[in-house]
Amino acid sequence: MAWAYAVLIAYASLYPFVPWRIPGVPLFGFLVLPWPRYWTAFDLVANLLGYIPLGALVFGAVVRSGGRPVSALWVAFSAGTAWSFAMELLQNFLPHRVASNVDLGLNSLGTLIGAALGWRVQMFAGVERWQVARDRWFIARSAGGLALLLLWPIGMLFPLPVPLAQGQVLAQLQEGIAAVLSGTSVAPWVQSWADAELDRTPLSPAGEFALIALGLLAPCLVAFSVSRAGWRRLVLVLGAAALGALATTLSTALNFGPQHMFAWSTPQALAALVFAIVLASVLAMLPRRAAAGVGLMALTALVTVVAQAPADPFFAQSLQAWEQGRFIRFYGVARWVGWLWPYVAVVYLLARLGARDERETAAPAPPPKMPP
Repeated sequence: MAWAYAVLIAYASLYPFVPWRIPGVPLFGFLVLPWPRYWTAFDLVANLLGYIPLGALVFGAVVRSGGRPVSALWVAFSAGTAWSFAMELLQNFLPHRVASNVDLGLNSLGTLIGAALGWRVQMFAGVERWQVARDRWFIARSAGGLALLLLWPIGMLFPLPVPLAQGQVLAQLQEGIAAVLSGTSVAPWVQSWADAELDRTPLSPAGEFALIALGLLAPCLVAFSVSRAGWRRLVLVLGAAALGALATTLSTALNFGPQHMFAWSTPQALAALVFAIVLASVLAMLPRRAAAGVGLMALTALVTVVAQAPADPFFAQSLQAWEQGRFIRFYGVARWVGWLWPYVAVVYLLARLGARDERETAAPAPPPKMPP
């Protein structure tokens, strides 16, 4: 998670990545710049808060690897400061970015605060308690599944064509391929393929119902593939439903205004959520390997149907608001998560199907003694 968060910081710091240029100023000149003339409170708070999770995650990683708290604190602070310095240094080569010593100082302070919070949690045995709770709820090798479950609601912050329906990346993939192959002999054919309208008729009520239900079933089945059987799986189902509804409500409020935050909760959407909760509760009885197999089928159906989902005018309007509004400061991280989450989940479940079960890796019991 620390490495993943560092990659997200790099994405946010270097977007839009082009055009690269040779800077006309000294590379390290930003270190001695005076206080900037133009600044906003949002920038200051974002630079401070953005590095707090990195400091906490690196601290936790070092402590869980056997390091002492003091060493973990300095490793986290040094790693966060070095990463921030590298990002500011690279921003010299991007005309749309500005290297700043203020950002570097706030990033370093945020990392130190995050590491200090991690130390505080560690002082009260928070890491040990988390490990005990994790062992009760999940199998030993569940880090990948837990990371997917943590990223799932983030992907819904970017507006989706249908609630919970992540993975609509086909149109963007077509545009990207056309841009890469522009100027080649196959460019006209590729461009016509990219510009061609897919056979996207408006989704029927049954299609929207299925998409919403599959959108909730997918994370539940990922959770079942790494969780222990029993009543805990029912709690995970209810938690996923609540988290999905909360993320969708927040996304709607951010894009259409707080007064429309519950506009997504139509009778059909709520009925689909209830259906998915009931079906997931039944599937909770499956063994972990079977849950991974059913999850693969659910994810395949999800990405197949969502690829045919058209973007309605309200969806297009919300995308424009994203591009022009302050929320774009997250630089599309949520959009990338929403695009790629189902496909990464497919790869993970395939790996789960090929992995040996926890019981298979346990030490075998000694054979019974035979009577003389």
